[in-house]
Amino acid sequence: MNQKGLKLAYFFAVLNAVIIGFSFLFTKMALENAHPLDTLTYRFAASFAVMSIPVAFGWVKLNYRGKPLYKALMLAIMYPLGFFTLQAFGLLHATSAEGGILYAFTPVVTMVLASVFLKEATTLLQKLSIFTSVFGVVFIFIMKGSSIDFSNLTGIFLLFLTCVVFAGYSVLARSLSKYYSPAEISYLMLGIGFATFLVVSLASHTTAGTLDRFFTPLASGTFIMSVLYLGVVASLVTTLAANYILSKIEASKMSVFTNLSTVVSMAAGALFLGEEITVYHLIGSVLIIAGVIGTNRLGRKKAVERMVRAERADHAEVR
Repeated sequence: MNQKGLKLAYFFAVLNAVIIGFSFLFTKMALENAHPLDTLTYRFAASFAVMSIPVAFGWVKLNYRGKPLYKALMLAIMYPLGFFTLQAFGLLHATSAEGGILYAFTPVVTMVLASVFLKEATTLLQKLSIFTSVFGVVFIFIMKGSSIDFSNLTGIFLLFLTCVVFAGYSVLARSLSKYYSPAEISYLMLGIGFATFLVVSLASHTTAGTLDRFFTPLASGTFIMSVLYLGVVASLVTTLAANYILSKIEASKMSVFTNLSTVVSMAAGALFLGEEITVYHLIGSVLIIAGVIGTNRLGRKKAVERMVRAERADHAEVR
């Protein structure tokens, strides 16, 4: 058991939550200058271009030969393609608050899928911890006066599907970690995301006769800064980190960290946008953090024993 690798995975999980929490700020700034689809295109262009540099110089080795490529393609279809497409269309029919509430249920969906497809077992206390974290997010939104309007069934259904595809990504990436390095999975995901969003965005502008608007945002320094953060930090770094995390810890444990981003985004809003922090924000944050800690600490001994048995089984297969 590599304890150093495990500690690094937890560090990356917290770092991911911080990065995603701040990404809401930069997304708001980027969308002031560009269409959502153009923003996604530039975002993945930045991430793919930066990762292509070490690949081109041979600093990062990639080898897809003899590996289950169709599963990696399925992974890219789930995330980023499926996730961002469903999110964009879902938010056309529903509010961002409804999106936030529904996205909070991702750890629950991940726990269910991980138990079915990966046979990941969670204790009763871990299940309660996951629900505590989810309740913390929902509690904050409800106290802010947000709720789910079931007349927006199309938007709600699409936003719920974002939970399913992200959970599916977490489960599939966990299983693919046996065959691919984090860099190999990430490069494929980012490349497919960039190519797809570029084609769709250009086709959309060409059809509408607005191709010149595709390049207009590049005149804004704020847009460029936002896209660099979203592309290089919030896409490239988090994708590499997430794929590394899923090679070390269970999908159900990693997914609960996504709710930490709610705490970070509130803190970022208070620091940089002057948004108010109330008592219910603090109560919700405590519930979220307690849920994350509980999910990853309770039943840890059993999880370590399972990982040791799995590693021994892998070594036995190699022999």
